[in-house]
Amino acid sequence: MTLHRQLFIFTGILISILFIGVWVEKLHSTRSFLTLQLESHAQDTATSLGLSLSPIMAENDLPTVDTMINAVFDRGYYKIISLRDTEGKVITERILNVEIAGVPNWFINFISLDSPSADALVMANWNQAGVLYVESHPGLAYRTIWETMIRISVYFLLAGSAILILGSRGLHLLLKPLKRVELQAEAICRREYQIQTTLPKTRELRHVVESMNRMTSQVRNMFARQAKVAERLRQKAYCDDLTGLGNRRYFNSQVEAQLETTEEDVQGALLMLQINNLKEVNDAGGFKAGDDLLKKVGNILQDETKILKNVALARLTGGDFAIFMSQINSNDVNEIAEKLITNVNKLALENTCYSSNLAHLGGASYEQHLTRSKLLAEADNALQSARQGGPTKWLVKQISEDEDSAIRGKLWWRETLDKVLKSGEIVLYHQPVISSCAQETIVHHELLSRIILDSGKIISAGIFVPLAERLELISKLDKVILSRVFEEQAFLTTMQTIAVNVSPSSISDPSFVQWVLSKLKELPDNGVHIIFEFPEFGAVQHLDIVKEFSNNVQNLGHSIGLDHFGQSFSNFGYLKSLRPKYVKIDRGFTKELETDHGDSGFFIEALAGVAHSLDILVIAEGVEHEEQKKIFIEMNIDALQGYFFAKPLPLTS
Repeated sequence: MTLHRQLFIFTGILISILFIGVWVEKLHSTRSFLTLQLESHAQDTATSLGLSLSPIMAENDLPTVDTMINAVFDRGYYKIISLRDTEGKVITERILNVEIAGVPNWFINFISLDSPSADALVMANWNQAGVLYVESHPGLAYRTIWETMIRISVYFLLAGSAILILGSRGLHLLLKPLKRVELQAEAICRREYQIQTTLPKTRELRHVVESMNRMTSQVRNMFARQAKVAERLRQKAYCDDLTGLGNRRYFNSQVEAQLETTEEDVQGALLMLQINNLKEVNDAGGFKAGDDLLKKVGNILQDETKILKNVALARLTGGDFAIFMSQINSNDVNEIAEKLITNVNKLALENTCYSSNLAHLGGASYEQHLTRSKLLAEADNALQSARQGGPTKWLVKQISEDEDSAIRGKLWWRETLDKVLKSGEIVLYHQPVISSCAQETIVHHELLSRIILDSGKIISAGIFVPLAERLELISKLDKVILSRVFEEQAFLTTMQTIAVNVSPSSISDPSFVQWVLSKLKELPDNGVHIIFEFPEFGAVQHLDIVKEFSNNVQNLGHSIGLDHFGQSFSNFGYLKSLRPKYVKIDRGFTKELETDHGDSGFFIEALAGVAHSLDILVIAEGVEHEEQKKIFIEMNIDALQGYFFAKPLPLTS
């Protein structure tokens, strides 16, 4: 029961007690007063009538006596007027039966009002002629008391109603600050930190609000400090302070994680960009000129690769940069390499300190499983070949065992994807996400899409989704994939909760969003719960659009999640507004735990702490060994996913 209702009921009880007390007291006083009035009335009548009858009785004029008694009896409220002689014999008598009109019997029985009586001597000269007996009629008294009680009851009813209405309104205004404190506390539970700027005038309530504001500020500062600790750990362990790119350690962990995937279809590339004559730039323009050059190169790398889904940028040392791109074919690699070397060498036109032969680029693209050392060696050989080829040259070598892969360019992939879009031939796989506390419990299933080529070869989404992004077909592809999901919703209901990967670029298309929302509205109330999963880097780039989409699907009972959490170097503050259901720690950090239990472990625990402080679940992906599982359980990670638990299987399996 609310405090407002309790106070309202308490006030009503007090008013009722007051009413009963006043009502009883008024009843008692009115009855006492009227009883005295009836007694006085009877006595006065007996005395005055007795004196009037004395001279008439002396003449023994009984008809006149009878007339006078009748006259008094008919005009007053009397029950009995009786004249008796000295021996008690009735000379004349008038009696009126007690009939009280307009007063309920229960009230008459309740107050039990007595009928007062009086007598007086009637003289005949000096001798007693008789006794006059007068008894008042109580009807008028009953009616007077009843009307008085009715008036006072109506008065109290009106006054009490007015008091309760005004009191309720007053209590509502008085308790409004407490309601705001309640909403403020609920906001803290949702990890929203609201400060009340309007303070109540009531001293006690003002102290409560001020204390709540101080607590809210402390909790908000605590979250901010926790986020800063995680960001500092990431900055120190994985970030190059000068350019804002990753460092060698970040680069190695990302490359290792991607190359050691157990997926059958793999492809990607490693580019190495080397700035020439960096020492001469420092000598000519000072260290600031060299730092400015490195920052500009870092910005060019970020600008030219921001459209890629999975890319790791790093400054390895001095003027050496590395660009690792997974899920990209050789033709796109060549385009990106040419743009990078062209834009970097254009910097020579901006500053005379820079050499016209500013940089060389070498790289290797692959479409097979290989080791990091092998990939680095091939990329380094390509870089050396580019340096030997002349100023500002670049070269990307291809490592492939598939002869047909060399001719799969944009045109081939566009034709292939167009065919998939027309036919809708998408095959759905699923992989469970396991609770770390109860490993027999499945938190949800992640749905993975595949396409089957004419040759029968199955291609994973990691290959064709980035291509669809670059060919601007991603929203159409996501629609085809989600259509297959909605077609299987009856079967998926048995899974209760599923996660589906969606590109942030797709929800930039209003028609796509409206289509998704309309499909969600068609799902039954007890249907499958869908989590739309976005890569962190893309979600941060399209933060406002993703936030709006998240609000829309949450209103329909669904939610969003973030993949590759921690891979980008974004400020964690966006989590407070986005509020995903879960975040998946990037597999690069999972891989690093095998060899390093130091600051990488602290960093993961800090990431989990930031997410848990916002009631966001934390999932570790890429778990492939028992040791990884044990470490994540010790770190209080909520759920685990990887080949250690289950490989992706066709949806019907």
